[in-house]
Amino acid sequence: MTKRWLKIGIGIAVLVAIGYWAFRPGAVPADFAEVTRGSLQVTVDEEGRTRVRDRFVVSAPLPGRMRRIELEPGDPVVADKTMVAQFQPSDPALLDVRTRAELEARVRAAESALGGARADRERVRAELTFAHSELKRLQQLLEEKVIARRELESAQQQTEALVRALQSADFGVQTAQHQLELARASLLQSRGSRAAAIPLYSPVDGVILRILQESEAVVPTGQPLLEVGNIRDLEIVSDLLSSAAVPVEAGQPVLIEQWGGDHALHGRVRLVEPSGFTKISALGVEEQRVNAIIDFVDRPGKRPNIGDGYRVEVRIVVSSRENVLKVPASSLFRHENDWAVYVVVDDRAVMRIVQIGERNGLEAEVTGGLSGGERIIVYPSDAVTEGVEVRAR
Repeated sequence: MTKRWLKIGIGIAVLVAIGYWAFRPGAVPADFAEVTRGSLQVTVDEEGRTRVRDRFVVSAPLPGRMRRIELEPGDPVVADKTMVAQFQPSDPALLDVRTRAELEARVRAAESALGGARADRERVRAELTFAHSELKRLQQLLEEKVIARRELESAQQQTEALVRALQSADFGVQTAQHQLELARASLLQSRGSRAAAIPLYSPVDGVILRILQESEAVVPTGQPLLEVGNIRDLEIVSDLLSSAAVPVEAGQPVLIEQWGGDHALHGRVRLVEPSGFTKISALGVEEQRVNAIIDFVDRPGKRPNIGDGYRVEVRIVVSSRENVLKVPASSLFRHENDWAVYVVVDDRAVMRIVQIGERNGLEAEVTGGLSGGERIIVYPSDAVTEGVEVRAR
Protein backbone atom coordinates (compact mmCIF):
# COMPACT_ATOMS: atom_id res chain seq x y z
CA MET A 1 0.00 0.00 0.00
CA THR A 2 2.81 2.34 0.91
CA LYS A 3 4.64 1.61 -2.31
CA ARG A 4 1.47 2.33 -4.27
CA TRP A 5 1.00 5.78 -2.73
CA LEU A 6 4.71 6.47 -3.22
CA LYS A 7 4.41 5.73 -6.94
CA ILE A 8 1.31 7.94 -7.19
CA GLY A 9 3.15 10.79 -5.42
CA ILE A 10 6.16 10.47 -7.72
CA GLY A 11 3.86 10.51 -10.77
CA ILE A 12 2.06 13.61 -9.57
CA ALA A 13 5.38 15.38 -8.92
CA VAL A 14 6.60 14.48 -12.41
CA LEU A 15 3.37 15.79 -13.97
CA VAL A 16 3.63 19.06 -11.99
CA ALA A 17 7.27 19.51 -13.06
CA ILE A 18 6.39 18.85 -16.70
CA GLY A 19 3.49 21.32 -16.52
CA TYR A 20 5.68 24.01 -14.95
CA TRP A 21 8.39 23.72 -17.58
CA ALA A 22 5.82 23.55 -20.38
CA PHE A 23 3.71 26.52 -19.34
CA ARG A 24 6.16 28.78 -17.49
CA PRO A 25 6.65 32.22 -19.19
CA GLY A 26 9.69 32.41 -21.46
CA ALA A 27 12.32 35.10 -21.46
CA VAL A 28 11.26 38.34 -23.17
CA PRO A 29 13.44 39.17 -26.20
CA ALA A 30 14.93 42.66 -26.04
CA ASP A 31 17.71 44.80 -27.50
CA PHE A 32 20.67 45.42 -25.20
CA ALA A 33 23.18 48.24 -25.11
CA GLU A 34 26.09 49.11 -22.88
CA VAL A 35 26.65 52.24 -20.83
CA THR A 36 29.79 53.77 -22.33
CA ARG A 37 31.98 56.84 -22.14
CA GLY A 38 32.68 59.05 -25.15
CA SER A 39 31.99 62.37 -26.81
CA LEU A 40 28.55 63.94 -26.88
CA GLN A 41 27.46 66.66 -29.29
CA VAL A 42 24.24 68.58 -28.74
CA THR A 43 23.00 70.04 -32.01
CA VAL A 44 20.10 72.08 -33.33
CA ASP A 45 18.97 70.41 -36.56
CA GLU A 46 16.94 72.22 -39.20
CA GLU A 47 16.57 72.69 -42.93
CA GLY A 48 18.17 75.66 -44.66
CA ARG A 49 18.64 77.15 -48.08
CA THR A 50 21.57 78.79 -49.77
CA ARG A 51 21.51 82.33 -51.08
CA VAL A 52 23.96 84.72 -52.69
CA ARG A 53 25.36 86.99 -50.00
CA ASP A 54 25.18 90.20 -52.06
CA ARG A 55 22.63 90.24 -54.88
CA PHE A 56 22.05 93.28 -57.08
CA VAL A 57 18.92 94.23 -58.97
CA VAL A 58 19.40 96.19 -62.21
CA SER A 59 16.35 98.41 -62.68
CA ALA A 60 15.07 100.99 -65.17
CA PRO A 61 16.66 104.41 -64.49
CA LEU A 62 13.64 106.35 -65.83
CA PRO A 63 10.44 105.72 -67.79
CA GLY A 64 11.00 104.32 -71.28
CA ARG A 65 11.17 101.25 -73.49
CA MET A 66 13.40 98.38 -72.54
CA ARG A 67 14.83 96.29 -75.35
CA ARG A 68 14.66 92.49 -75.14
CA ILE A 69 17.32 90.96 -72.87
CA GLU A 70 19.32 88.32 -74.72
CA LEU A 71 21.23 86.99 -71.71
CA GLU A 72 20.17 83.84 -69.87
CA PRO A 73 20.36 82.89 -66.16
CA GLY A 74 23.83 81.53 -65.45
CA ASP A 75 25.63 83.67 -68.05
CA PRO A 76 28.82 85.21 -66.59
CA VAL A 77 29.07 88.99 -66.32
CA VAL A 78 31.96 91.38 -65.63
CA ALA A 79 31.55 94.55 -63.64
CA ASP A 80 31.31 97.70 -65.79
CA LYS A 81 32.00 95.71 -68.99
CA THR A 82 29.11 93.34 -69.63
CA MET A 83 26.04 95.13 -70.98
CA VAL A 84 23.04 93.41 -69.44
CA ALA A 85 20.25 95.56 -70.94
CA GLN A 86 19.54 98.51 -73.23
CA PHE A 87 17.07 101.21 -72.37
CA GLN A 88 15.36 103.76 -74.60
CA PRO A 89 14.12 106.77 -72.56
CA SER A 90 10.75 108.34 -73.15
CA ASP A 91 10.41 111.48 -75.29
CA PRO A 92 12.11 114.25 -73.30
CA ALA A 93 9.54 116.74 -74.57
CA LEU A 94 7.03 115.11 -72.27
CA LEU A 95 9.02 116.10 -69.15
CA ASP A 96 7.91 119.27 -67.38
CA VAL A 97 9.70 121.73 -65.07
CA ARG A 98 8.82 119.84 -61.92
CA THR A 99 10.14 116.56 -63.33
CA ARG A 100 13.39 118.30 -64.33
CA ALA A 101 13.77 119.64 -60.78
CA GLU A 102 13.19 116.16 -59.38
CA LEU A 103 15.89 114.72 -61.66
CA GLU A 104 18.36 117.39 -60.56
CA ALA A 105 17.61 116.57 -56.93
CA ARG A 106 18.14 112.89 -57.76
CA VAL A 107 21.60 113.70 -59.14
CA ARG A 108 22.52 115.55 -55.95
CA ALA A 109 21.21 112.65 -53.84
CA ALA A 110 23.27 110.20 -55.91
CA GLU A 111 26.39 112.33 -55.41
CA SER A 112 25.79 112.35 -51.65
CA ALA A 113 25.23 108.57 -51.63
CA LEU A 114 28.48 108.07 -53.55
CA GLY A 115 30.36 110.19 -51.03
CA GLY A 116 28.87 108.23 -48.14
CA ALA A 117 29.74 104.88 -49.79
CA ARG A 118 33.34 106.00 -50.32
CA ALA A 119 33.62 107.19 -46.71
CA ASP A 120 32.26 103.88 -45.47
CA ARG A 121 34.76 102.00 -47.65
CA GLU A 122 37.66 104.02 -46.22
CA ARG A 123 36.44 103.32 -42.70
CA VAL A 124 36.32 99.57 -43.33
CA ARG A 125 39.76 99.71 -45.01
CA ALA A 126 41.21 101.45 -41.93
CA GLU A 127 39.65 98.85 -39.64
CA LEU A 128 41.05 96.05 -41.81
CA THR A 129 44.56 97.59 -41.69
CA PHE A 130 44.36 97.76 -37.90
CA ALA A 131 43.04 94.16 -37.76
CA HIS A 132 46.01 92.92 -39.83
CA SER A 133 48.49 94.62 -37.50
CA GLU A 134 46.62 93.30 -34.45
CA LEU A 135 46.64 89.78 -35.95
CA LYS A 136 50.41 89.98 -36.51
CA ARG A 137 50.88 91.11 -32.91
CA LEU A 138 48.73 88.28 -31.54
CA GLN A 139 50.64 85.72 -33.62
CA GLN A 140 53.86 86.91 -31.99
CA LEU A 141 52.26 86.75 -28.52
CA LEU A 142 51.02 83.23 -29.25
CA GLU A 143 54.52 82.14 -30.21
CA GLU A 144 55.71 83.57 -26.89
CA LYS A 145 52.84 81.67 -25.15
CA VAL A 146 51.44 84.87 -23.67
CA ILE A 147 47.89 84.41 -24.98
CA ALA A 148 45.63 81.46 -25.76
CA ARG A 149 45.06 80.24 -29.32
CA ARG A 150 41.37 81.12 -28.99
CA GLU A 151 42.22 84.84 -29.00
CA LEU A 152 44.21 84.43 -32.21
CA GLU A 153 41.35 82.48 -33.88
CA SER A 154 38.90 85.19 -32.83
CA ALA A 155 41.16 87.85 -34.38
CA GLN A 156 41.45 85.80 -37.60
CA GLN A 157 37.64 85.48 -37.83
CA GLN A 158 37.25 89.23 -37.31
CA THR A 159 39.84 89.92 -40.02
CA GLU A 160 38.02 87.64 -42.48
CA ALA A 161 34.74 89.40 -41.69
CA LEU A 162 36.36 92.78 -42.38
CA VAL A 163 37.73 91.48 -45.71
CA ARG A 164 34.19 90.56 -46.76
CA ALA A 165 32.91 93.87 -45.43
CA LEU A 166 35.49 95.70 -47.60
CA GLN A 167 34.31 93.73 -50.65
CA SER A 168 30.71 94.68 -49.86
CA ALA A 169 31.78 98.33 -49.42
CA ASP A 170 33.49 98.22 -52.85
CA PHE A 171 30.26 96.91 -54.35
CA GLY A 172 28.37 99.70 -52.60
CA VAL A 173 30.68 102.33 -54.12
CA GLN A 174 30.28 100.81 -57.59
CA THR A 175 26.49 100.73 -57.22
CA ALA A 176 26.47 104.37 -56.06
CA GLN A 177 28.61 105.33 -59.08
CA HIS A 178 26.18 103.61 -61.44
CA GLN A 179 23.23 105.30 -59.79
CA LEU A 180 24.93 108.68 -60.22
CA GLU A 181 25.66 107.95 -63.90
CA LEU A 182 22.05 106.94 -64.48
CA ALA A 183 20.76 110.04 -62.70
CA ARG A 184 23.00 112.28 -64.79
CA ALA A 185 21.96 110.49 -67.98
CA SER A 186 18.28 111.03 -67.19
CA LEU A 187 18.98 114.73 -66.52
CA LEU A 188 20.69 115.07 -69.91
CA GLN A 189 17.66 113.52 -71.52
CA SER A 190 15.38 115.99 -69.75
CA ARG A 191 17.40 118.91 -71.10
CA GLY A 192 16.57 118.06 -74.66
CA SER A 193 19.39 115.71 -75.69
CA ARG A 194 18.69 113.22 -78.38
CA ALA A 195 16.99 110.19 -76.83
CA ALA A 196 19.75 107.65 -77.44
CA ALA A 197 19.67 104.13 -76.00
CA ILE A 198 21.21 103.88 -72.54
CA PRO A 199 23.32 100.74 -71.95
CA LEU A 200 23.00 99.19 -68.49
CA TYR A 201 26.11 97.37 -67.25
CA SER A 202 26.55 94.78 -64.56
CA PRO A 203 27.56 96.39 -61.24
CA VAL A 204 29.61 93.33 -60.09
CA ASP A 205 31.46 90.29 -61.36
CA GLY A 206 29.31 87.17 -61.23
CA VAL A 207 26.46 85.55 -63.12
CA ILE A 208 22.89 86.35 -64.08
CA LEU A 209 20.67 84.97 -61.31
CA ARG A 210 17.21 85.78 -62.64
CA ILE A 211 15.64 87.62 -65.57
CA LEU A 212 12.73 89.60 -64.18
CA GLN A 213 11.67 91.33 -67.41
CA GLU A 214 12.87 89.51 -70.52
CA SER A 215 10.63 90.77 -73.31
CA GLU A 216 10.70 94.26 -74.78
CA ALA A 217 8.25 96.50 -72.95
CA VAL A 218 7.54 100.05 -71.78
CA VAL A 219 8.49 100.17 -68.10
CA PRO A 220 8.26 102.81 -65.37
CA THR A 221 11.13 104.19 -63.31
CA GLY A 222 12.60 101.61 -60.96
CA GLN A 223 11.14 98.59 -62.76
CA PRO A 224 13.38 95.57 -61.82
CA LEU A 225 14.91 94.03 -64.92
CA LEU A 226 17.30 91.32 -63.73
CA GLU A 227 19.35 90.11 -60.75
CA VAL A 228 23.10 89.51 -60.73
CA GLY A 229 25.45 88.20 -58.05
CA ASN A 230 28.59 86.21 -57.29
CA ILE A 231 27.48 82.58 -57.13
CA ARG A 232 30.71 81.58 -55.35
CA ASP A 233 29.95 83.87 -52.41
CA LEU A 234 27.12 81.94 -50.77
CA GLU A 235 25.61 81.83 -47.31
CA ILE A 236 22.88 79.72 -45.70
CA VAL A 237 19.73 80.98 -44.03
CA SER A 238 17.90 78.57 -41.73
CA ASP A 239 14.68 79.46 -39.91
CA LEU A 240 14.88 77.91 -36.42
CA LEU A 241 12.17 77.57 -33.84
CA SER A 242 12.59 80.49 -31.46
CA SER A 243 12.92 78.10 -28.49
CA ALA A 244 15.65 76.12 -30.28
CA ALA A 245 17.48 79.30 -31.33
CA VAL A 246 18.08 80.48 -27.74
CA PRO A 247 21.36 78.50 -27.25
CA VAL A 248 22.59 79.31 -30.78
CA GLU A 249 25.33 81.96 -30.86
CA ALA A 250 27.60 83.53 -33.46
CA GLY A 251 30.79 81.55 -34.03
CA GLN A 252 29.36 78.09 -33.31
CA PRO A 253 30.40 75.34 -35.79
CA VAL A 254 27.85 73.89 -38.20
CA LEU A 255 27.70 70.58 -40.08
CA ILE A 256 26.03 70.96 -43.50
CA GLU A 257 24.48 67.73 -44.81
CA GLN A 258 22.10 66.52 -47.53
CA TRP A 259 23.46 69.09 -49.99
CA GLY A 260 24.00 66.52 -52.75
CA GLY A 261 27.54 65.39 -51.96
CA ASP A 262 28.82 62.29 -50.16
CA HIS A 263 30.44 64.21 -47.28
CA ALA A 264 29.40 66.85 -44.79
CA LEU A 265 30.48 70.45 -45.32
CA HIS A 266 31.52 72.78 -42.53
CA GLY A 267 30.12 76.18 -41.67
CA ARG A 268 29.95 78.71 -38.88
CA VAL A 269 27.08 80.75 -37.49
CA ARG A 270 27.55 84.42 -38.39
CA LEU A 271 24.34 85.91 -37.07
CA VAL A 272 21.09 85.04 -35.31
CA GLU A 273 18.63 87.72 -36.33
CA PRO A 274 17.19 89.61 -33.35
CA SER A 275 13.61 89.61 -34.66
CA GLY A 276 11.44 86.54 -35.19
CA PHE A 277 8.41 85.92 -37.37
CA THR A 278 5.33 83.69 -37.46
CA LYS A 279 5.26 80.74 -39.85
CA ILE A 280 2.52 78.20 -40.52
CA SER A 281 3.84 74.64 -40.40
CA ALA A 282 2.79 71.83 -42.73
CA LEU A 283 0.30 70.72 -40.07
CA GLY A 284 -1.28 74.17 -39.91
CA VAL A 285 0.31 75.13 -36.58
CA GLU A 286 1.56 78.67 -35.99
CA GLU A 287 5.26 78.68 -35.05
CA GLN A 288 7.57 81.48 -33.99
CA ARG A 289 10.78 81.26 -35.99
CA VAL A 290 14.01 83.23 -36.29
CA ASN A 291 16.60 83.22 -39.07
CA ALA A 292 20.15 82.02 -38.42
CA ILE A 293 22.73 83.09 -41.03
CA ILE A 294 25.54 80.59 -41.64
CA ASP A 295 28.80 81.10 -43.55
CA PHE A 296 30.57 78.31 -45.44
CA VAL A 297 34.00 77.46 -44.00
CA ASP A 298 34.98 75.12 -46.86
CA ARG A 299 36.37 76.63 -50.04
CA PRO A 300 34.05 76.85 -53.07
CA GLY A 301 35.99 74.01 -54.72
CA LYS A 302 34.74 71.59 -52.04
CA ARG A 303 31.09 72.44 -52.72
CA PRO A 304 30.80 72.37 -56.53
CA ASN A 305 27.52 72.99 -58.31
CA ILE A 306 25.74 74.48 -55.27
CA GLY A 307 23.76 77.46 -56.44
CA ASP A 308 21.38 80.06 -55.11
CA GLY A 309 18.27 78.76 -53.32
CA TYR A 310 19.47 75.16 -52.85
CA ARG A 311 18.09 73.08 -49.96
CA VAL A 312 20.49 71.77 -47.29
CA GLU A 313 20.25 70.39 -43.76
CA VAL A 314 22.26 72.08 -41.02
CA ARG A 315 23.33 70.77 -37.61
CA ILE A 316 24.43 73.63 -35.36
CA VAL A 317 26.73 72.32 -32.61
CA VAL A 318 25.66 74.21 -29.47
CA SER A 319 27.61 71.97 -27.06
CA SER A 320 30.42 69.42 -27.44
CA ARG A 321 31.84 67.44 -24.53
CA GLU A 322 34.37 64.62 -24.23
CA ASN A 323 34.56 61.59 -21.90
CA VAL A 324 30.96 61.71 -20.68
CA LEU A 325 28.94 58.74 -19.45
CA LYS A 326 26.13 58.25 -21.95
CA VAL A 327 23.30 55.93 -22.94
CA PRO A 328 21.10 55.70 -26.05
CA ALA A 329 18.16 58.10 -25.79
CA SER A 330 15.86 55.24 -26.81
CA SER A 331 16.56 53.47 -23.49
CA LEU A 332 15.05 56.28 -21.38
CA PHE A 333 11.43 56.43 -20.29
CA ARG A 334 9.46 58.50 -17.79
CA HIS A 335 8.58 57.02 -14.39
CA GLU A 336 6.40 59.45 -12.46
CA ASN A 337 8.52 62.65 -12.49
CA ASP A 338 11.89 60.98 -13.07
CA TRP A 339 13.81 59.37 -15.91
CA ALA A 340 14.42 55.62 -15.68
CA VAL A 341 16.03 52.74 -17.56
CA TYR A 342 15.87 48.95 -17.35
CA VAL A 343 19.22 47.48 -16.28
CA VAL A 344 19.94 43.80 -17.05
CA VAL A 345 20.97 42.06 -13.80
CA ASP A 346 21.33 38.26 -13.89
CA ASP A 347 19.27 38.14 -17.10
CA ARG A 348 16.39 40.04 -15.46
CA ALA A 349 15.11 43.57 -16.06
CA VAL A 350 15.58 45.87 -13.08
CA MET A 351 14.16 49.39 -13.28
CA ARG A 352 16.52 52.10 -12.07
CA ILE A 353 15.99 55.85 -11.66
CA VAL A 354 18.74 57.88 -13.38
CA GLN A 355 19.75 61.52 -13.61
CA ILE A 356 20.53 62.88 -17.07
CA GLY A 357 22.31 65.98 -18.29
CA GLU A 358 22.50 67.17 -21.86
CA ARG A 359 21.10 65.06 -24.66
CA ASN A 360 20.51 65.04 -28.38
CA GLY A 361 18.22 62.97 -30.54
CA LEU A 362 20.38 59.83 -30.25
CA GLU A 363 22.26 59.92 -26.94
CA ALA A 364 21.90 61.33 -23.42
CA GLU A 365 24.45 62.13 -20.74
CA VAL A 366 24.05 60.23 -17.45
CA THR A 367 25.03 62.15 -14.32
CA GLY A 368 23.85 59.59 -11.78
CA GLY A 369 22.29 56.17 -11.32
CA LEU A 370 24.46 54.16 -13.72
CA SER A 371 28.10 53.21 -14.13
CA GLY A 372 30.15 52.34 -17.18
CA GLY A 373 29.90 48.81 -18.55
CA GLU A 374 26.37 48.05 -17.31
CA ARG A 375 23.90 46.55 -19.77
CA ILE A 376 20.59 48.30 -20.37
CA ILE A 377 17.54 47.65 -22.54
CA VAL A 378 16.85 49.93 -25.50
CA TYR A 379 13.36 50.34 -26.96
CA PRO A 380 11.74 48.53 -23.98
CA SER A 381 8.33 47.11 -24.96
CA ASP A 382 5.25 46.73 -22.76
CA ALA A 383 6.31 43.12 -22.10
CA VAL A 384 9.40 44.35 -20.22
CA THR A 385 8.49 44.89 -16.56
CA GLU A 386 10.28 44.87 -13.24
CA GLY A 387 11.93 41.48 -12.60
CA VAL A 388 10.94 39.84 -15.88
CA GLU A 389 13.50 37.53 -17.48
CA VAL A 390 14.99 38.93 -20.68
CA ARG A 391 17.25 37.66 -23.41
CA ALA A 392 19.10 39.31 -26.28
CA ARG A 393 16.95 39.52 -29.37
